[in-house]
Amino acid sequence: MKAKFPVILIIVYAAFILFSFMSGYQPGKDIGSNFLSFTLSMLKILPGAFILIGLFQVWVSRERVEKHLGEDSSIMSFLWVLLLAGTTVGGLYVAFPVAWALYEKGARLQVVLAYLGFAAICRIPMIILEASFMGIKFTMVRMFVSIPLVMISSALLGRYLAARNWEMTSPESSAGKEEGSDRWVH
Repeated sequence: MKAKFPVILIIVYAAFILFSFMSGYQPGKDIGSNFLSFTLSMLKILPGAFILIGLFQVWVSRERVEKHLGEDSSIMSFLWVLLLAGTTVGGLYVAFPVAWALYEKGARLQVVLAYLGFAAICRIPMIILEASFMGIKFTMVRMFVSIPLVMISSALLGRYLAARNWEMTSPESSAGKEEGSDRWVH
């Protein structure tokens, strides 16, 4: 039943969109158009992003990542991931694979969590758009408040999870687990 639910959901969604276009139901037509637009924009960004992530995994050594972002790295590791997150295009659906690649290469959990937070709030195109609409003063205040909060929360969450021996697992390694099982390593 678990595998049938997504298929049934996709069929119902497709039927709703088809019905909406056939009957002229405008909200359904808008949903279908938005879905198509989002899918096309993802297809433009994701292949290039995944190629770059693959190149990162091959070209950047584990030792280099561990030196700058690993367990023995300094507070500068947060600056490195802030710079990386600021240049990440494609939003969080690109940031999550990058975060996984960083973690696989030896970045400590606090730094990976900070990267995800920074990728959500500190992308350069988003900052420019925000400054043009909300003003530079608002944008600077938001950045000066948000960046330390992301650093503090990622450090606290990383320490909390590390104290409980939590580890990230790949989707492939947890695919066979029963529903309701957790990913805590004891």
